[in-house]
Amino acid sequence: MIIGLHHVQITIPQGSEEQGKAFYCQVLGLQELEKPESLKGRGGFWLQLGQQEVHVGTEDGFDRLTTKAHIAYQVEDIEYWKRKLAEHQIDILDSVPIPHYERFEFRDPFGNRVEMIQKLR
Repeated sequence: MIIGLHHVQITIPQGSEEQGKAFYCQVLGLQELEKPESLKGRGGFWLQLGQQEVHVGTEDGFDRLTTKAHIAYQVEDIEYWKRKLAEHQIDILDSVPIPHYERFEFRDPFGNRVEMIQKLR
């Protein structure tokens, strides 16, 4: 029986951890979580997001712009996030509408597809 979601993993190019932390911790405001000692030598970093985690690993030789794979962050004020990302010169991309939600997409500095989604009241 599956009982929940523990973590998701995205990747960034090897050696770009500081740029990744700047984006994910400073721009998006996610909190870094210390990796276990046994995994620190593999690169990347982990983030805490409520009860779940986002693991940011390193991987070269992969074009992140060619995939639909993505992570969707549920937010309370989607307009705030549009403004915040625009302030950091991040292009906002329209998403196909789905009932009961407002959402948009963007690409992180490494090309990973990211979605912001808000449930409509």
